[in-house]
Amino acid sequence: MKSSTITAAGIIFLSSLLSGCAMFRIATDDVTVDEMGHYRAAYDATDMRKITESVVDEMLADPFLSHAQSPPVMMIAGVQNRTAEYVDTKNLTDRMRTLLIKSGRVKFVNAFRRKELLKEQGYQAAHATVETQVEVGRQLGAKYMLTGSLTQMSQETGRQVRVSKTKMNYYKLTIEVNDLESGLITWTTEVEFARKERMPLIGW
Repeated sequence: MKSSTITAAGIIFLSSLLSGCAMFRIATDDVTVDEMGHYRAAYDATDMRKITESVVDEMLADPFLSHAQSPPVMMIAGVQNRTAEYVDTKNLTDRMRTLLIKSGRVKFVNAFRRKELLKEQGYQAAHATVETQVEVGRQLGAKYMLTGSLTQMSQETGRQVRVSKTKMNYYKLTIEVNDLESGLITWTTEVEFARKERMPLIGW
């Protein structure tokens, strides 16, 4: 009888242990990008989507594009990361370029792939048949250069007796479109956002 009781208790303990382990297993679910939220105060993918859409919508509404007789040609010189975090700023400009091209209102030359383009032209000139060779010296020059910067300012609560810490991040994206002939800034905008997070100092 005593042995049976011990065995039963062991089974119950083992079952509880296995159930407890199951609680700590990693669970994954597919979500749409629109369902993504913010888990920290840091810049994230949701911010990237929101600010690029805001910049593109504002740019397309500006007279320098809305009154253009034909789609102007642009090049991207990059966005400078002036934050304290690692931010893939090329991801920002890639998405802006995609949205602008899809609008049909802007054309882009690929400044980041010039070496590859010239290399392929040289290969075709030496090895491709005459009827399939691209003509050298026919690439388009850009009228505008798109560039900008992403900046950050952070604040957090000081050292005091408390059970949580609060941190606030402020970000500002500045985008400029420069006229390559005159050097003038044809268009510019700023997009700002801030986020606060509270982190427990004691917890699991």
